[in-house]
Amino acid sequence: MQAKLYSRTSRSHAHFVRMPNGFTLIELLVVIAIIAILMSLLMPALNRARLHGKRAACMGNLKQLTLSWIMYADENDDRIVAANPNGSGWVEWVQNANATEEEKLKGLRDGTLYRYCPNVKSYRCPTGVRGEVVTYAIADAMNGYSGHPWSDGMTFKRRSTIKSPGTRLVFLDEGRLSPNSWTVWYTKPTWWDQITRRHGQGTTVSFADGHGEYYKWSDPRTFDVTEADYSQWQGSMRQSSAADQPGNEDLELVQRGAWGKLGYTP
Repeated sequence: MQAKLYSRTSRSHAHFVRMPNGFTLIELLVVIAIIAILMSLLMPALNRARLHGKRAACMGNLKQLTLSWIMYADENDDRIVAANPNGSGWVEWVQNANATEEEKLKGLRDGTLYRYCPNVKSYRCPTGVRGEVVTYAIADAMNGYSGHPWSDGMTFKRRSTIKSPGTRLVFLDEGRLSPNSWTVWYTKPTWWDQITRRHGQGTTVSFADGHGEYYKWSDPRTFDVTEADYSQWQGSMRQSSAADQPGNEDLELVQRGAWGKLGYTP
C-alpha cells in the first residue's frame, strides 16, 4: 500500500515539472538583428569619441611643447630655441635613413628643448607615422631657416619681438622630422613642405602665446597635398603645379599664421 502511494505521488510530480525551452531560430535572428542595429548606431559615436580623444592628446602635446618653447626663451635671455634640427636645434635630425627608433630617440633627447619637455610621447601625434618619434615641426619664422628671398625681417630671434603672438604659428604637425624648420611660401600661393590631415579633416597647430587650435581643411586641393606620397612630394611635387593653389583659403590661413600676412594679393 505504501509503495503504490509513492508511485502515484511521483507520477503526479513529474506531470507538473517541465523542462525549459531554448530560443527558436527566429528569436535568435531577431536578437542578432537588434544587436547589429544598436552597434550601427553606437559605432559612429564611439569613433567620434576616439577621434576627439586623439585630437585632444595631440593638442596637449603641442601645448606642452609650446610651453617648453616659452620656458626656454625665459631662461635664455629671451632668445628663441633654434627651429632647425641640425645642430643645437630643439631636436636633432638623424640623417641615416635606416636609423633605428632608439637612434631617433637619442636625437630627440639631444635636442635643446628636451630639458624642458622630457616626455618623449609629447613629440609625436598619437596618429602619426609608424616608426617616427617626432612628427611636429617649428615654422621658419620662429628662428628657423632664413635662406628665403623674403627672410629679411621675417625671422624672429627673440620672443619679445613677436607681434600679435596669438596669431603666429610655432608648432604644427608635419608628419615626420626633416633637416630644416617647416616652410610655406610667403610671396605666392604655394605650398612647400607637406601639411598633414589628422583627427578628421585638418590638423593641430600652436601659437606663440601658448594656445593651440585645430585647423579644419575645406579645399580639396589641400587634401591632395596631405595625401601625397612623402618622398614624391619632397622630390618633385612641391616644385610642380600641384603645389600652386591660388584661392585656397586653407593655404592662406597657414601662410598668415606662419608669416603674419600674405606677401601677395589673393
